[in-house]
Amino acid sequence: MRTVPDAVTERLADLGNIPVAVPVLLLCALYAARRGNRRGALAAVSAMAVVPALVVPLKEWTARPGPLEPWAAGYYPSGHTATAAVAYVGAALLLSPYTRRGWPMAAALLLVGATAAGLVLRGFHWPLDVVASLLLCAPLLLAVSRNTRRSSG
Repeated sequence: MRTVPDAVTERLADLGNIPVAVPVLLLCALYAARRGNRRGALAAVSAMAVVPALVVPLKEWTARPGPLEPWAAGYYPSGHTATAAVAYVGAALLLSPYTRRGWPMAAALLLVGATAAGLVLRGFHWPLDVVASLLLCAPLLLAVSRNTRRSSG
């Protein structure tokens, strides 16, 4: 028996879906570009475009089975986690220069954590799948951070 209902964990996992996460990034990129941070906006959108190019070959190469579907392959690394991390943290990096408090990054980390928890608790991914995605996206987000800081300062 699971401690968190499937309906809840599935909704949390859905935060990493492309139709949910990418529009958040695009709206923040448009806002940042309008405020003069075109370089940061381009870096964030480019980082999101790179995510499938990193994740898909690794999924095919490792062919790792899932926790609930041992007959299926392609669970490592987690594409949902990578999408959530780049979209939400990228959006927060774009918004941060225009806010006085750290709420954008706090909200982003909460959304990424909720996505990761939902994926693991629902049984869609092993914890290592989620951690690998976060590590895989760290260089992308560092590049976004550098470009955002450079263009907003």
